[in-house]
Amino acid sequence: MNEANRSITEREITIGTELAPRLALDPAHTPEALDQLVFDRGFPLTAPGVTTFAYRGAADSVRLVHFGIGLPDDLGFERLADSDWWLLALGLPDGTRLEYKLEVVEHGQPRMIEDPLNPFGARNPFGQNSVCRSSGYAVPPWALNDPAAEAGLPRSLTVPSDSLGRPVPVTVYLPATFRTDPQHRFPLLVMHDGTDYLHYAAAATVLDNLIHRGLVPEFVVAFSDPVERLTEYADDERHARFVAEELVPYLEAHLPLVGGRDGRCLGGASFGAVATLSTAVRYPETFGRLLLQSGSFAGASAVCTEPMDDLWTPVYDFVRRYAAAPHAVADRVFMSCGVFEPMITENRALRPLLKDSGMHVVMSEALDGHTWGCWRDELGLGLPWLFADSFRPRDVRPFERPPQGPPAPPPVAGYARPPGDDDG
Repeated sequence: MNEANRSITEREITIGTELAPRLALDPAHTPEALDQLVFDRGFPLTAPGVTTFAYRGAADSVRLVHFGIGLPDDLGFERLADSDWWLLALGLPDGTRLEYKLEVVEHGQPRMIEDPLNPFGARNPFGQNSVCRSSGYAVPPWALNDPAAEAGLPRSLTVPSDSLGRPVPVTVYLPATFRTDPQHRFPLLVMHDGTDYLHYAAAATVLDNLIHRGLVPEFVVAFSDPVERLTEYADDERHARFVAEELVPYLEAHLPLVGGRDGRCLGGASFGAVATLSTAVRYPETFGRLLLQSGSFAGASAVCTEPMDDLWTPVYDFVRRYAAAPHAVADRVFMSCGVFEPMITENRALRPLLKDSGMHVVMSEALDGHTWGCWRDELGLGLPWLFADSFRPRDVRPFERPPQGPPAPPPVAGYARPPGDDDG
């Protein structure tokens, strides 16, 4: 937990909670001053306790669009006098990372765009968003490329599955020092939505850095992908059987792995976190460690109503069954969730159920939303904690916090951010 923002992370949050109020515009932000700030600082403008978003151009209206909770209902920009500058000031908590787009209406026609004055963006399976780094936020060092960290070795393989009735493609990450020495065995981490973790959460970079620093053991990571994600990950018995009875045995038969419950960890985000917990519930002797990121645990809290469509019904039923009779299914569980996402309430409600069952549980709350950038940032906290009790090398070199500085200068007129130019 970010100690500087304990007032936020310990605050009761519901769908209607306002975490970042709308603020009055700074009178010093005149059109002439903004013209200069485009080159001097870039946008959004950030200072402790206040973030000012800007748009420049002809428009009927401009509105900030975000993808979660915690912001005011009115996110419309104010036009400065007769200029073509539009501004919106919000009291974002220091340390916030916020993904957003702009809705610009011109001649009555709305269009959704990335912020043309913001150089930071983040890719996801559906496209790309702009990223606001409020005062105090910096991409954590484990998510940045370190030339001194040896890169792991990716290997593609296909695992046959009778349970799913199809072969399953899996990308295996081998640590840079991997060797097939029977005297040297590696712990195993299995990740749901594997390709997305690699593409959008910089998972390979995070692993390289954590291993290089001695913060996690040299482990093998299996990045697995679904075909029918919302079915397979929604407490599907076939998926759980594939992971526990086919994928793990296959890997342990072909690689020098530690084996056993203590040598295995299972993780995922969103529906992948549901699949992680439901697999552990069905096979409590398989995984000793669980990584649950922003789990879609509908039904964990009393305020969650029954599902409105068939998509959520198996998730809701699974979570309600577990909440009625919680029991230990692993030894250590690391949970993370963003305070700007609706599922914060459900994750907060699930934590004491897991903890009271006898498992060692911690939960990290990020000033972020339901995003791959959030899960990337939290990986560097969760994996070291999950493996802190065993398999750790002796030479541990913690990261140093990067210095806080002004944001990078924005693109000049006519600049188009190339694909993949994200906030990490």
